[in-house]
Amino acid sequence: MTQGLSSKVLRQENLAYIGTGARSQENRSLGFVPAFHDSISHKTAIARFSNGKPAPLHILDGLPKDWIVQQDRSGKVTAVKASIVSGFARAGVFYTREQAAGLASTCSSGT
Repeated sequence: MTQGLSSKVLRQENLAYIGTGARSQENRSLGFVPAFHDSISHKTAIARFSNGKPAPLHILDGLPKDWIVQQDRSGKVTAVKASIVSGFARAGVFYTREQAAGLASTCSSGT
């Protein structure tokens, strides 16, 4: 299975989206929760710690086992399959980072 999203990529995304509304700390007040979506199965999973508790930011540890392609020696998830994308869930709907940024911009402009 091809390796895709990784801890390193999540850090890069977080830096790339500073100030856009596509980061957890910027859109939480709008009801967004960090989530991941499998573009093949169309399943969405909110970000969770390995103990199952919802996480306040994008982490890979609590994702479904069949999404995981790499773990370190301690069992921490370091990469998931290529069909997984990071984004946000809001009211049962998944939004990519770009979509969340657009909605956050609309909400902040009052329209």
